[in-house]
Amino acid sequence: MTHSASDPGDRPAIIDADLISLDVDLGSDKASVISALAGRLGAAGRASDAEALAASVLDREAKSATGLPGGLAIPHARADSVTTPSLAFARLSPKVDFGAPDGPADLVFLIAAPEGAGADHMKVLTALARALVRPDFVASLRAAKSADEVITLVQSVLPPQTPGTGSEPQPAAAAAAPPGATTESPTGAVAGTHAREDAEASTSPDSRTIVAVTACPTGIAHTYMAADALTAAAERAGVTLRVETQGSSGSTPLPASAIADADAVIFATDVGVKGRERFGGKPVIASGVKRAINEPDVMIAEALRAASDPSARTVETDTSAATPEGGDTGSDLGWGTRLRQILLTGVSYMIPFVAAGGLLIALGFLLAGHEIGDFAADIVLDNSLTNLPDGGLTTYLGAVLYQIGSLAFSFLVPALAGYIAFAIADRPGLAPGFTAGAVAVFVGAGFIGGLIGGLIGGFAALWVARIPLPAWARGLMPVVIIPLLASLIVGGLMFLVLGRPLAAITSGLTNWLNGLSGGSAVLLGVILGLMMCFDLGGPVNKAAYAFAVAGLDVNNLASLQIMAAVMAAGMVPPLAMALSSQIRPRLYSEAERENGKAAWLLGASFISEGAIPFAAADPFRVIPSMMLGGALTGGLVMATGVTLSAPHGGLFVLFAMDHVVWFLVALVAGTIVAGIAVTIAKEVTHTTDAIADKSDSQPTAVRS
Repeated sequence: MTHSASDPGDRPAIIDADLISLDVDLGSDKASVISALAGRLGAAGRASDAEALAASVLDREAKSATGLPGGLAIPHARADSVTTPSLAFARLSPKVDFGAPDGPADLVFLIAAPEGAGADHMKVLTALARALVRPDFVASLRAAKSADEVITLVQSVLPPQTPGTGSEPQPAAAAAAPPGATTESPTGAVAGTHAREDAEASTSPDSRTIVAVTACPTGIAHTYMAADALTAAAERAGVTLRVETQGSSGSTPLPASAIADADAVIFATDVGVKGRERFGGKPVIASGVKRAINEPDVMIAEALRAASDPSARTVETDTSAATPEGGDTGSDLGWGTRLRQILLTGVSYMIPFVAAGGLLIALGFLLAGHEIGDFAADIVLDNSLTNLPDGGLTTYLGAVLYQIGSLAFSFLVPALAGYIAFAIADRPGLAPGFTAGAVAVFVGAGFIGGLIGGLIGGFAALWVARIPLPAWARGLMPVVIIPLLASLIVGGLMFLVLGRPLAAITSGLTNWLNGLSGGSAVLLGVILGLMMCFDLGGPVNKAAYAFAVAGLDVNNLASLQIMAAVMAAGMVPPLAMALSSQIRPRLYSEAERENGKAAWLLGASFISEGAIPFAAADPFRVIPSMMLGGALTGGLVMATGVTLSAPHGGLFVLFAMDHVVWFLVALVAGTIVAGIAVTIAKEVTHTTDAIADKSDSQPTAVRS
């Protein structure tokens, strides 16, 4: 006899007798139980690939245990292989540990939903979670004599679907979801489900509205992963959230009305918040972007508490009194974190000048040869399309491209210093910051001078902005007084005090690099490879990259070798994860396998962030494996003398390399070593307990 939640005639019931197992031994661990229940769904035609479904459930299980007090467990997942929302139930003998604090579980519900059925999945999960805290319901499940009794019990807590609508069971509580909450949520943690229930049980959280800004140095991956994580957490908590992603492709500012209506604001950024003054006076929770990925539920809860706390810190309303990194006075960030954010802001704005300028220089070399650098300026000034130089059109176009690229590249240090100052003092810091960078170039202090000068220029502007002035003079502050005095301060210090010592440091570093050979050069390549693979686009990765591009000089062989080592090592993580996810797909969730396909192109393009979803989900296995491969690649590149004159582009700038074959050999070797290492690490530790050590965050595909 098959029961259904209703009888519309066009859809199977969410549970039937074939999906119920009473007093059975399904194995000694939760992986075995989940595999057995997924197999029943597959045998019943409810899942096209039972093994893939089990992998998705285990992947969800790794993020937080689904065991509940009282001997209960509700493993669950959404998967493409699921054809219809379904429940599978097992009453186990013996019990199996699902991570509940009070011991193993004997009652297990497996909830499976199609990938596009996020709302249905959450409604079933919520309804079951509510029923499972009722002692009478649990006792009835344990006392049930037959599958039909279990079906009747389940139907009693899942109201029937509305005939003709084709919708899944609608628990009454679901109707209380706030209108602004995201309707399609990722699979939530059990803790998130409880948070949602608490929110629905109280009227105060439902009326809360939060706005958030997410931003990372490159704006390719972390920015959007943090936004997705916060959105899902807000949906679980039953609050309205609007997110502004300040990514690499720009951003759409939040409407002023949304900000005005917000009860609190979350800044999850590693760089400056653009338009910070828009949020003036709002209670604020501030952190780096990775915390929003790893602890989104905690940040939403903190924002709700701040909204209810009259003494909570708020975003500074006076833009002239801005604190570093756009870090409003409501931030609880330490100075170490703020300094990191300030420097990363400068680097993030510097990278477009480096990428555009460097690639144009490389294209110039492609057309006119490396010697064009000695004659490009003269050719551009003395010749034209109607008066071509010796060598013809290709030489002339090569000279034009080289000169454009050279001029763009010359903004490297001024842009770095200018936007470091901007991160400290907002727009008033731009003029003294750019001035400091220009002075650093003039005196030969280079990249180091730009870092120091940008910090001095920003803090000088911040100090000048806080000088009390009469009302009639305040209008002159941002356009005259701050730029004038701050530029005078930083320029004077750079010329009179700091310029020569910083130039000597830069010169000494350059001479040291030029003198590297043999084992020393290989060691440097290994170190740079480790740095590039340590945090995949984070501060350490950016430090290694900035070190390489700051010293890039076509007349300096050592700098070209360093650039090649950095680029090759940075390509290893996404390529290695793509390789591993294809050769051992059962070790990865469906989302990770899809990310693995995209990672081939990302790795080939030198976008290290392509490996972030894998590292976020399993850092202790992925990151060391990637560092091993990156170290090998960096060392091999330096040992074989590969040079690269373009700062970006991956395999698409092979024309700008010497010893291309050795570059490819080093890249393939590092990719294979890292891919094998991470596969072995996952194979050896691919037990239920080991999987549970994964990160709490659910990574999403990289978006750019």
